[in-house]
Parts: sequence; structure tokens; C-alpha cells
Amino acid sequence: MRTVRVVPCLDVAAGRVVKGAKFLDLKDAGDPVELATKYDAEGADEVVFYDITASAEERNIMLEVVERTAETLFIPLTVGGGIRSVDDARRMLRAGADKVSVNSSAVKDPEVINAIAEEFGAQCAVLSIDVKRRESAAGWDVYLNGGRVNTERDALVWVEEGIKRGAGEVVVNSMDRDGMKSGYDLDLLRAVGDICDVPVVASGGVGTLDHLVEGARTGADAVLAASIFHFGQYSIAEAKTHLTAAGIPVRPV
Repeated sequence: MRTVRVVPCLDVAAGRVVKGAKFLDLKDAGDPVELATKYDAEGADEVVFYDITASAEERNIMLEVVERTAETLFIPLTVGGGIRSVDDARRMLRAGADKVSVNSSAVKDPEVINAIAEEFGAQCAVLSIDVKRRESAAGWDVYLNGGRVNTERDALVWVEEGIKRGAGEVVVNSMDRDGMKSGYDLDLLRAVGDICDVPVVASGGVGTLDHLVEGARTGADAVLAASIFHFGQYSIAEAKTHLTAAGIPVRPV
């Protein structure tokens, strides 16, 4: 039976976990190593670590922070932000990551997906996309550099291409919902799920445990959240208990 993964997300800037709304007004949420250790102990299935300013600042990811975080974990770690090449991916995997996530760099140079998948396997290659619903037409556009640049590229077309190029997992983050605590963009998740034959991770908008249930019921293989965990609103164990009560299979804590 397929179990749904519960995944806390660490958005990191200047070595600290931060969280805002729609990628703005970032607030300090703690130390990444301390939070990762806490979530591992609470029963998280995976931790996602994003260096959210690496692409915009055109620099490499903070390797030392990744190494310190990985050392504390006994669960998978996905790392993204500023990964532009096979060499960048290799450094992250050697630092302790289990998977690497590409976003802006892949839109600029889609071949990076092929290269990472061919070198390390599709199970290591994660395509993360930041999308926003169009105001004047149906569908969603892909954004770059932490939501700063609209590519005007159709999100569903890009997902299909990314999978064809070898991405073994897709993280779908709704910028419209990010930090708003109003729930995932379920239309977006259904649309992506309909074209995906790889795991889909729901991201952006969780404010209650029911939102995790809604995401899982769209067919998402993992439900990602940040604020509700970082600021002590709910624990990972409480999230899993709630999912189980709703009939969503999860790995026991």
C-alpha cells in the first residue's frame, strides 16, 4: 500500500531557517540543524532543505550548513538551491544529501536534469517548480529565482518536459498559497497529478492538518509544510495521527 510522506521544509537564508508569505516578509524560524534533528525525532519521513537565495545571488549552496544538517539525520534529505551542474549535485550528495532538487537552473538549462539523472539515477533528480496562477488566462506560469522572475512558461508543459528528461519526482509549490495558510492549490495538484507518472510533492499553503489530508486526497505522494511545524502549531506526530484518522496511510512514527 502506498504511504503518504510527511515532509517538513527548511527554507534557509544566511544559514537560518526562514518563512514568509508569498516569498516575502521572511521571519526567522530557527537553526536548520536543530529543526532537522527535531523533525527526524518526531517521525518525519524526509526533510527538504532549500537555500532560497542561492539562485538569485548566483552563488553555490551553503555546503557547510548542508553537511551539518545531514549529519543529524537518519531519514532522507533533499537539497536544492543553486545547483546548476552535475558537479554541484555531486558535492551535495557527498555532503550527505540523498536527492538534489533543481528549479531555476533547470528552466535556464534543461539539460541539467538529463545530466543529473544519467549520472546519479532518476531517484536522485527532483524537479521543483514555483508557480503562480495566471490572472488573465487559465493555467499557471513558472517563476525563477525564488519567485522573482516570471518566465511566462506553462507549468504543466514544463513538468512534462522535466519528467521526460529524467526527473524522478516533482515538487509543486504554489506561490499564490505560500505562507497564506489557506490550503494547497488543489486544482494545480490535480492537473500535475494527471500528467505525472512520478511522485508528486504538494507544497504551498498549509495552515491546518486538514490541508494535509486534502493534498493527499488529490493523489500527492508527499505533503510538504513549513510554518505549522516551525512555529510549534503542530508536531509531525500530530500530523500523522490526523492523516491516519482520515484514512490516509502513513509510515508509523
